[in-house]
Amino acid sequence: MPLTNNVMIVRHKLLTNLIKLWKDNQLVERIDRLPIELSPRTSRVLGRCCVHKERAVWKYKSFPLMGFDMSDETDELTPLSEYARKALERKGQQQKDNILCVIDEACSSCVQTNYEITNLCKGCVARACATNCPKNAIEFNRAGKAVINHDLCISCGICHSNCPYHAIVYMPVPCEEACPVKAITKDERGVEHIDESKCIYCGKCINSCPFGAIFEISQVFDVLQRLREGEKMVAVVAPAILGQYNAPTEKVYGAIKAIGFEDVIEVAQGAMETIRNEGAELEEKIEEGQAFMTTSCCPSWVELANKHIPEMKPFISSTGSPMYYAARIAKEKHPDAQVVFIGPCVAKRKEARRDECVDFVMTFEEINSIFDGLGIEVATTDPFPIPFVSTRAAHGFAQAGRRRDGRRTALPGGQQPAAGRRHPGLQPEQEKRIPAPRLCQIGQSPGQVHRGHGLRRRMYHGSQHPQPARCR
Repeated sequence: MPLTNNVMIVRHKLLTNLIKLWKDNQLVERIDRLPIELSPRTSRVLGRCCVHKERAVWKYKSFPLMGFDMSDETDELTPLSEYARKALERKGQQQKDNILCVIDEACSSCVQTNYEITNLCKGCVARACATNCPKNAIEFNRAGKAVINHDLCISCGICHSNCPYHAIVYMPVPCEEACPVKAITKDERGVEHIDESKCIYCGKCINSCPFGAIFEISQVFDVLQRLREGEKMVAVVAPAILGQYNAPTEKVYGAIKAIGFEDVIEVAQGAMETIRNEGAELEEKIEEGQAFMTTSCCPSWVELANKHIPEMKPFISSTGSPMYYAARIAKEKHPDAQVVFIGPCVAKRKEARRDECVDFVMTFEEINSIFDGLGIEVATTDPFPIPFVSTRAAHGFAQAGRRRDGRRTALPGGQQPAAGRRHPGLQPEQEKRIPAPRLCQIGQSPGQVHRGHGLRRRMYHGSQHPQPARCR
């Protein structure tokens, strides 16, 4: 699996080491030594003040990988081994409210204000920067050069736009700049805070942080410990994982099954149900006079509509996502098993919390760490042929145009749905507010939304797979 920057490499290294300790039944006994082993006294530390700071960062980055965040620490003297013990003894599904967290020990090197005056300042007579500053934050040194008082500066940028010499530079905070909905801001301590009432879980902030301070709350050890204890679990896998490894399909799924899963079901099988039902729903909407319909299969898009573009909510499809249907296929086939969705995106964690048939979610990045931690070689593992062969449209479900092709095959006679007109209730300026659907760029793409039971059952009962009793 490609790791595109050192932040991903560090995250992979830490999780892999934790999994190796778990495999050897040494997680609780040896985890307290792990930060020291990763950063020994003589090591050269890059990006931190000292080796002790780096060890503290290793410690706190272990929190989300074990299903915790910084709010779980009530006593700084509590060792990592205590959290490891709690993680392995944790029963039931993870119930933390937040999906993402910021490690405050790692979030400490970005600028507090976004503007700085360089030595290009000429100390001009006009002093447009100071004249236009709403907070009187521009001062002047003995040489007459402008200086920003960062205790007063509010990063409005007025000085930047008024300097005739372009001597004032803008310095971004990468995670804030990457967030498409401005859900990340600094708290009173200068540490970034994610407002999940605004967050759409696109995941852009995670790898945009140069110090790797933003994490997902992982469920890796919840899954691994249940497998060790003999609980029956089924992996429901997004077929996009096949693009992460240079190996045959059967080898990739064989490696996943080797983790200990009872069965591996491809989400493309659920995508066929989505295509079928979404095509029928689109026909209904057109017949009812609705001008267009958008997908419901991307939870980032649905969160965006719900939280930031409410006028789009009536146009979102009520059809279940491929994960939704694949999970029900898994429950029907293995009614006594827990379902683990394996996919590329952060947002699926949000969707899963609203889907009673999905018990746990893991990302491709976590699966890659599990392979390395457990010593599973994809190229040499026993192959596992998927018994159900999905269509090409279902395999390429997320690719541009494949949804259209799938709907065309799902509609009677393979017809193309009629072209829509602009809905009278949606103004042109509102259409411009809708961002392009390229929300996830960290190797983790988006997913779907919860619907009312009535619609979900109506759409689902139209398929060949009845809803399992456990999920009703």
